[in-house]
Amino acid sequence: MKQDLLFSKKNRIIIGFFCLFITSVSAQNNTNDFWSHVRFGGGIGLGFSGDYFSGTLAPSAIYQFNPQFAMGVSLNGTYASRKDFYQSTILGGSIIGLFNPIPQLQLSAEFEELNVSRNWENRLLIADENYWYPALFLGAGYTISSGRVSTAIGIRYDVLYDRDKSIYGSSWMPFFRIYF
Repeated sequence: MKQDLLFSKKNRIIIGFFCLFITSVSAQNNTNDFWSHVRFGGGIGLGFSGDYFSGTLAPSAIYQFNPQFAMGVSLNGTYASRKDFYQSTILGGSIIGLFNPIPQLQLSAEFEELNVSRNWENRLLIADENYWYPALFLGAGYTISSGRVSTAIGIRYDVLYDRDKSIYGSSWMPFFRIYF
């Protein structure tokens, strides 16, 4: 319990420093110049089959410091259910750093913190879970850029992966990113 509180404080400190950093960057630039470096993207997911449904909405924004480096934030909201068996609501966010050592290669580091609320109910099991799950993804991908549009496809690895608590089926995960 004490470790969870400490970890939560660390997350708040990290997010606080990030907000101060973005604020100081925007204060040094005029407003129009700041927004010319901001790019938006995100993800939408929808899955259903018979009595199963899953939907995700994950908007994101990055600040492009220069052609090689960008940093940003993302929100995540997911709802999944299977009739008379399972229901899950997942809300959270992440901080991402992108580095392109050459135009075609994108390296990424992303810290994600999700609040997971799950309810299992069947003849053998009734369980309610509510916990915070951290993930730290390190990834590499191929990038194509055309004007303000940047697309990357690759793979990332969760170095904090916990098979029992993660919402993801594996520590390895493909990604597709697009920013405008």
